[in-house]
Amino acid sequence: MTMRLSAVKFVSVVVLAIAALAQQPAHPAPQAQPGIPTSGFAGLDQYRASRIAVFTDDFGQLTRYRDANAALQAPAAGENRVVFFGDSITDIWHLDEYFPGKFYVNRGIGGQTTPQMLVRFRQDVIDLHPKVVIILAGTNDIAGNTGPMRLEDIEANYASMAELARAHDIKVIYSSMLPVHNYTPRSQDLFAQRSPEKILELNRWLKSYCSTSSNDKSNACLYLDYFSAMVDDKGYLRKELADDGLHPNPAGYKIMAPLAQSAIEKVLGPPKP
Repeated sequence: MTMRLSAVKFVSVVVLAIAALAQQPAHPAPQAQPGIPTSGFAGLDQYRASRIAVFTDDFGQLTRYRDANAALQAPAAGENRVVFFGDSITDIWHLDEYFPGKFYVNRGIGGQTTPQMLVRFRQDVIDLHPKVVIILAGTNDIAGNTGPMRLEDIEANYASMAELARAHDIKVIYSSMLPVHNYTPRSQDLFAQRSPEKILELNRWLKSYCSTSSNDKSNACLYLDYFSAMVDDKGYLRKELADDGLHPNPAGYKIMAPLAQSAIEKVLGPPKP
């Protein structure tokens, strides 16, 4: 009798074990691997890997201009200080060559996205007490330099920067994003990361945002349209304006400078007698 009960128990254990195994997936789910997720673009993956220290230690790169800001004197009486704020397109723009004699301050940082710019907006714009800020941003958000970004999140960051500026009596000029092209070997990867359709969509939003805000003069925001002056008949950046399809060369900046100056004069209004 005891042997029969033991046999029954043994069979029961075997049946339960088989049932448990049957509930397991045929192929275990793959485990997440440590490291940076790949984007599908070799150049972007290399860039992200090279920026780990920045992303973890100084996300907004506040150290880039901290000393320069401390050394910058307060605006003199009658000085129409303008801050050009943005990413590499601003960073590599030699403002002194294109705007001689002007009180224009460059606060561009290559590779930055709008969340990074928000982190440093107080230090690099508000605390410099400019009359005007020209913001050019978004192309690196589309590329995903700091990770995938939804268009509505980029738009929210645009609005936040404009609201911060206006709260401190700084007039806002929002530049359109520039078109991109893929006409040269150097341009292929940069172009692939930046959807022309998304550029158009963000420019439409910016134009609408500035148009809506202009109904309230205290919250006015001017839209600066670089795009229309630099686009070709395919909807891409004109080949002769950028060697790598993204960053303007001198010919590109030669188009942008008078458009920026005209926008600055428009928001400042006629000089006081």
